Amino acid sequence: MPTDYLLDTNILVSLIRDDTLGKMIQTQYNLRAFITRCMISVITVGVIEKLARQFKWGNDKLSAMRALLQQLIWIDINDQAIFSAYAEVQSFSEQQGKAMGENDAWIAATAKASGCTLMTTDRDFDHLHPAHLTRIWIDPQTRS
Repeated sequence: MPTDYLLDTNILVSLIRDDTLGKMIQTQYNLRAFITRCMISVITVGVIEKLARQFKWGNDKLSAMRALLQQLIWIDINDQAIFSAYAEVQSFSEQQGKAMGENDAWIAATAKASGCTLMTTDRDFDHLHPAHLTRIWIDPQTRS
């Protein structure tokens, strides 16, 4: 059975930039061929819009961003299962002495509640894997 992926914001940034890492992710995971299996938290939509402003993306990148966002399935966090998962993720993180940013906590909760495999290039979710979610970590340095 194919995997449903929840894409972290950093994955979207690489895909939009179409940089070496983005090309590797696309090649290795063939995300565009299985775009109906790729999801994002609505939190990611706000974060990527903010990053677009921060990075001062021009019209080409903004168009690529909006086209990609239209192809992905957005998961709304206004859901009791996600609220419960958020509480679990934040409580567990605090018990482990790991402070999570609010956006990452909501993204983790979305992955946990939806059962999607979280795909990321950062280590912010390591302490949650595999007890609370399944994640694929892609090393941005080695691209593996």
